[in-house]
Amino acid sequence: MIQMKVQGLTLDASTNSPIVILSEQEGSRSVPIWIGLLEATAIASELENISFSRPMTHDLFINTLRAAGWSIMRVEIVDIRDNTFFAYLHLHSQERSLIKIDARPSDAIALSLRAGVPIFMARHILEAKLIPSQPEPDSQEKWREILESMAPEDFGKYKM
Repeated sequence: MIQMKVQGLTLDASTNSPIVILSEQEGSRSVPIWIGLLEATAIASELENISFSRPMTHDLFINTLRAAGWSIMRVEIVDIRDNTFFAYLHLHSQERSLIKIDARPSDAIALSLRAGVPIFMARHILEAKLIPSQPEPDSQEKWREILESMAPEDFGKYKM
């Protein structure tokens, strides 16, 4: 497993679909993962330190875990099949030690940012999905504009 970091978000120019770019923590390789608008919003708001007056879904999940005595230890993106990525959340509690929960990578990434835990990727994925590590200077500004233009009632409008 290779430790990754969220390099940023961008939009696919042909489909306007959000893409999260993960880069090696200690290296120059990157992997794009196409994600849904709501997950992109959750990731972007955390990257931009934007807070909402009420908890969003990922905040609710973290709060529920904590109330039940669990914490997220790490996120692992473990496989890709038919252009679909697979991930696990590794959870820890005093009573049950460690468990793995299947998760969509976009949700796992959003949760890792909120919980401040590392993201790891299986080496074979990184080697199969290489792209040059080049940040897009406009992408952060695009996401800031999108987030600032949205109202709280907009978050229920989009189907994934």
